[in-house]
Amino acid sequence: MRRPDLVTLGKITGIWGVQGWVRVYSYTSRKKDIFSFDVWHLTRGGSCDRVRVIQGQVQGSRLVAQLEGYTDREQSRALIDATIAVPVNSLPELDDREYYWIQLEGLRVVTVNDEELGTVDYLMETGANDVMVVCGDRERLIPYIREVVRQVDLEQGLIRVDWDADF
Repeated sequence: MRRPDLVTLGKITGIWGVQGWVRVYSYTSRKKDIFSFDVWHLTRGGSCDRVRVIQGQVQGSRLVAQLEGYTDREQSRALIDATIAVPVNSLPELDDREYYWIQLEGLRVVTVNDEELGTVDYLMETGANDVMVVCGDRERLIPYIREVVRQVDLEQGLIRVDWDADF
């Protein structure tokens, strides 16, 4: 159940301790930034529940959180595999020419010569730079770098790239 007003930031991967804390896997670039949000929308099994985050912390190499209403291991066990989302409008403002990946997913991609390449299915990190996975007549991996991405127009739902359509 995907809601367009929410953006997924992570998931609950397990339980931690005996007082209902949960282990968290964060998709945010700085992992502990997931704790910047006081309320999480937890989606599992077709339902979406708002839960207040009482406390979140780094525990060794893991992130753990205490959630309101979850005070023992058995209660928290039901949250395993729940996705963690927050409202899109609660994300911090970005500078010009910066976008959240969720804003780019689904946009049409065309070359600077107006050749249609497809739509952005998703983005991924490669270490060197981010890459757009564009699905059209075939799948293309296009680097998301300034030299290639010439224009992003959210209102038109379009990304213009300097890219060879045959590549």
